Amino acid sequence: MREIKLHEMVVLKEDIRSNRFLTESPILLCQGQVGTVVDVLGEGAAFEVEFSDLDGQAYAMLTVKAENLIPLRYEPIDLLALSS
Repeated sequence: MREIKLHEMVVLKEDIRSNRFLTESPILLCQGQVGTVVDVLGEGAAFEVEFSDLDGQAYAMLTVKAENLIPLRYEPIDLLALSS
């Protein structure tokens, strides 16, 4: 799996309980929830991830282990370029 980088969009591989910003009300971040990496911890062992709604309003931020994240991909991998 490729390295996750700062400011990259990622998705959760499993459900995680958290608390909403400001109100501290409990929420469930579900598998497939999209977030943005805002800090790299332990040389990539974990990441601080911010979760925002469609209007860009952050509702949660939490530390997630690397193995619980999948980086989003926007372009396919060019297999011909890899073989040369």
